[in-house]
Amino acid sequence: MADLVLENLTINYGAVAAVENLNIHVPSGEFLTLLGPSGCGKSTTLFAVAGLNHATSGTIRVGDKVLFDGKARNTVPPERRNIGLVFQSYALWPHKSVADNLAFPLILRKMGKAERDERIREALGLVEMLPYADRFPFELSGGQQQRVALARALVYRPPLLLLDEPLSNLDAKLRERARVWLRELQERLNVTTIYVTHDQAEALAVSDRIAVMSMGRMRQLGSPREIYERPADSFVADFIGSSNFLDAKLVQNGADAAQVRLADGTELTTPPGRAAQDGSVVVAVRPERVEVVSEMGPNCMRVMVEQKVYLGSVWQYVVRAGAVEFRIQTTWEINDPSVIVRIPAEHCALFAEKFVGT
Repeated sequence: MADLVLENLTINYGAVAAVENLNIHVPSGEFLTLLGPSGCGKSTTLFAVAGLNHATSGTIRVGDKVLFDGKARNTVPPERRNIGLVFQSYALWPHKSVADNLAFPLILRKMGKAERDERIREALGLVEMLPYADRFPFELSGGQQQRVALARALVYRPPLLLLDEPLSNLDAKLRERARVWLRELQERLNVTTIYVTHDQAEALAVSDRIAVMSMGRMRQLGSPREIYERPADSFVADFIGSSNFLDAKLVQNGADAAQVRLADGTELTTPPGRAAQDGSVVVAVRPERVEVVSEMGPNCMRVMVEQKVYLGSVWQYVVRAGAVEFRIQTTWEINDPSVIVRIPAEHCALFAEKFVGT
């Protein structure tokens, strides 16, 4: 297998920068997810690696093979990149059987029939679709078609596997199961994988690292836990999971901690952060991190319960203290109209402003 390196990758469509100065090094065998909303540049990046999009500048390299060099104006055509690609729509040949779908890329590589048959058996066995080798795509379920598309991408043993939202056409239950076997298969094969999705839960479940993208730029690159627990900015805090954003004024900003004051007068200790020129800050805290406690103390406030929603495994509440309104989440039902909550300093993030954009 091989590393994938993107250096200062830029993709322009006229005056619009779809991807701007993207730098990522994906070590061999890593599962990296490009995550972001529609139009953020994640699929554009994926297709540039595959050679289906033309990059404007920068470098794309797999191992010691340069696929695109903007300075030298050199680019390797898609058919010579030897990269496995699974489309969102699966793109199976409807008139070919499952086995013939897998045989097609091997025939293009002028592989002999005996070796082709062995590769097809091996790839279908990996995705548990060997009994369906003679069926046609229309005779398969969506989940089965997805497995065949994956097997076709793996049958010629590419050094790099690209997956463009491959689970988006599956129902919720099947998608959850597919995440598990997809990750298990990737780990077993140790193939370097780039996965594109807008589903945050999916990205957290399958990835070694996540690159969060917005408006053509990478906002943060890190492990799922780093992305969730220590978001680099308010966009990441809002896009990954769910966060409350509390407007406040910075009272004190030290090397290890900051002191802020909310609109109702409550003072909170938070990790240090940057403030706007007028001293305004935004405190981000996830609903499940807010604690219901029995008595007042540091980082505590009394709130009125405005609304409650039962979500099955948890209860979610909208609470208010004067002009400050936010959500909390518990595993038990709160029946009191007023409770004391604590906003743990270690679970807060401090930003100069709330990100506005897509």
